[in-house]
Amino acid sequence: MSIALQAETTQPTTTSNSFWWPERLNLAPLRQHGAESNPYGNQFNYAEQFKSLDLDTLKGEIRKTLTTSQDWWPADYGHYGPFFVRMAWHSAGVYRIFDGRGGANGGQQRFEPLNSWPDNVSLDKARRLLWPIKQKYGSKISWADLMVLAGTVAMEDMGFKTFGFAGGRTDDWEAEMVDWGSEKKWLDNKSRYAKGELAKPMGATQMGLIYVNPEGPNGVPDPLASAQQIRDTFGRMAMNDEETVALIAGGHTFGKAHGAHDPNKCVGADPAAAGVEQQGFGWKNKCGKGHSEDTVTSGLEGAWSVSPTKWTMQYLDNLYGFEWVKSKSPAGHTQWIPANGQAANLVPDAHVEGKRHAPIMFTSDIALKEDPIYREITTRFRANPKEFELAFAKAWFKLTHRDMGPSTRYLGKDAPKEALIWQDPIPALDHPVIEASDISALKAKILATKLTVPELVRTAWSAASSFRGTDMRGGANGARLALAPQKDWAANNPKEAAKVLAALTKVQNDFNKTLKGGKKVSLADVIVLAGSAAVEKAAKDAGYSVSVPFTPGRMDTTQALTDVTSFAVLEPKADGFRNYFSSDSQLPPAEALVEKANYLTLSVPEMAVLVGGLRTLDANTAGVKHGVFTSKPGTLSNDFFVNLLDMSTRWEKSAKQEGLYEGFDRKSGALKWTATPVDLIFGSHSELRAVAEVYASDDAKQKFVDDFVKTWTKVMNLDRFDI
Repeated sequence: MSIALQAETTQPTTTSNSFWWPERLNLAPLRQHGAESNPYGNQFNYAEQFKSLDLDTLKGEIRKTLTTSQDWWPADYGHYGPFFVRMAWHSAGVYRIFDGRGGANGGQQRFEPLNSWPDNVSLDKARRLLWPIKQKYGSKISWADLMVLAGTVAMEDMGFKTFGFAGGRTDDWEAEMVDWGSEKKWLDNKSRYAKGELAKPMGATQMGLIYVNPEGPNGVPDPLASAQQIRDTFGRMAMNDEETVALIAGGHTFGKAHGAHDPNKCVGADPAAAGVEQQGFGWKNKCGKGHSEDTVTSGLEGAWSVSPTKWTMQYLDNLYGFEWVKSKSPAGHTQWIPANGQAANLVPDAHVEGKRHAPIMFTSDIALKEDPIYREITTRFRANPKEFELAFAKAWFKLTHRDMGPSTRYLGKDAPKEALIWQDPIPALDHPVIEASDISALKAKILATKLTVPELVRTAWSAASSFRGTDMRGGANGARLALAPQKDWAANNPKEAAKVLAALTKVQNDFNKTLKGGKKVSLADVIVLAGSAAVEKAAKDAGYSVSVPFTPGRMDTTQALTDVTSFAVLEPKADGFRNYFSSDSQLPPAEALVEKANYLTLSVPEMAVLVGGLRTLDANTAGVKHGVFTSKPGTLSNDFFVNLLDMSTRWEKSAKQEGLYEGFDRKSGALKWTATPVDLIFGSHSELRAVAEVYASDDAKQKFVDDFVKTWTKVMNLDRFDI
């Protein structure tokens, strides 16, 4: 909910290049999360630190903190449990499926803009309450893990049986660059609804909210319209209807909303805008005590149940036990209370002994009763408390672990053993892997097929480049390239991919029959090895001897272990590395290339060397020739950069096709090349041209090949969390 906006600073700032040239391609996303920002240094191994942690002792200290109320921010009902649940929820709840951004990993709630969002009012205090614990344990637990753990322990302390907790979230040391929307005012949403529906990849309905406005769409108290927005926005964070209902009903079992006063009259600047003397605290409240019974966060006021620090069925019982009518909080915001003065003295005050109140509901709560689908689920949950409890436990675990990737990344004894479909499970390695002599023989078998270098490279890239470093999904492991939906993605040229996979599957099966000692090789390994063998051959054909590193151990998953709907969001709508671009892309071609490189955790030089190499390898989708600046396609050389920077070529926009460029010989006028913006950006963008000039130099031919092999190997192994 809205907190009064503060006046913008008028201090002069240096004019940036983006001011003068706003259309210039921004390469900053490829420079974020630099190792130099991490105060622990390059060699820091968080997993090893976490393994040395006494988790039970830490959880005990969190439980003690929960009931040790501090004078500077007293606990509601003497228990910080609901406060910590909200902190963990809002840390994880910014996750969104379309780009995998947001989520608890990284501890981004510590940085702008999230630490100063209207929806995160007062969560700065929650983190300060945890600081003594973080200070004690230091590098052994990240802020990202600690915030989620605190919310989970809080639920357990309030009588709820959770599904488990896994560590493994590492801390970021700078704010992640995320498109949270182009609105310039808190709670505005005109840009994200400019075309009538919530634009992708947005997850929240208004700027500065986690999900939806609890008062209803844009503050209009319409429960059915609210239900529609709830379904959309929770779906965008990977929750189905049952999980959505479980999260809302389970979460609102605990705690209360805070709206004792009008925030526009009482509440000061957010943490990012507050004076240095506030030391990172924000939203200073000048009304009454400034906390306790005078607390202002959302502007809504009250609790949903009579026991806000206990796990009960009271939320659902109250939702159906009363007729609810619209009312106003002391801050003037719309909420709902029981009709005809019912239950007016049911709920105890959080701070004032002897004072009591009526329970409240938000418009978004009434939506769970008014929407037919949500009504069926809430009535079933009410009649089956154990079903509700398990559904909430699993939904909470999914909410707080969704962006961590596969369960192989989970740390700690409290991590559940059950495989969940949203984790994109891959069977564990259950056999000895092939050795060096086997690998050499298998590469020969692959190259003995009639498959070409470009076909093998394109197939390996189609498998591995599905990886997203934002939420650790995708990649070659599992061989999902052979399964729906990935086998049908247009960028992968399904007809060609099917042909290559059929041939590679035959090679795999025949080769496995020759192996001894229980050794096997998976199709996933064969796909990657085939691409690596093709790169080696392409380099050799160009006169360079290279060995592409290969580590076996991938396994093949099954269609039954693949959630088709969930996995479909990984489909590339643009991939500049293979000059693929569709009308469904949310970004222009060059920007989409940077986005893809960011998913693949690449630096600027790594992005450049991959594009240059893949072009000469003739790896474009469907074999289109745009950007293939070489007379020997299918070989690995620096020809792309050499010919791109050759001044004997004059470039013009094509009169035949929008978005295409034609390169003519300056003397003869003959057409030499065709290109896309992704190709030409390496000559037109000053920073990219600087990199291109390195790789186009006469003394950089071997460097180019070596750098390509290193970066290719990196992409092939991005999802290998076991090595």
